[in-house]
Amino acid sequence: MKSIIKIKRIYEDAKESDGHRILVDRLWPRGVKKEAAAIDAWEKDLAPSPPLRTWFGHKPERWEVFQQRYKEELKENDHVASFVDAHKKDKILTLVYAAKDEAHTHALVLQQYLAYLFDKA
Repeated sequence: MKSIIKIKRIYEDAKESDGHRILVDRLWPRGVKKEAAAIDAWEKDLAPSPPLRTWFGHKPERWEVFQQRYKEELKENDHVASFVDAHKKDKILTLVYAAKDEAHTHALVLQQYLAYLFDKA
């Protein structure tokens, strides 16, 4: 069975169709109470490293290089394999993030990277 991996801003309402909701930011989102977040897990280790996140600064002109560097981090990240193993039987996963810019967020890169790995699992 192939898992469906979605992404969604944490500020959007949680829905039953989200499946297993996983926060993939390293920092807790501002203004969101933990009870209201409706997340099932917080996977800080899947987020970009602090130096990469700081360098990127959500600047669109750095997007292409950011994607490459983040993918390299994910390849070296031991937590990725254990995450895939733990969730390969989940039908629907929603990666939850806080960034305002929906076109230039690490969650997009992570979604694509995990989809590739889940297809191989």
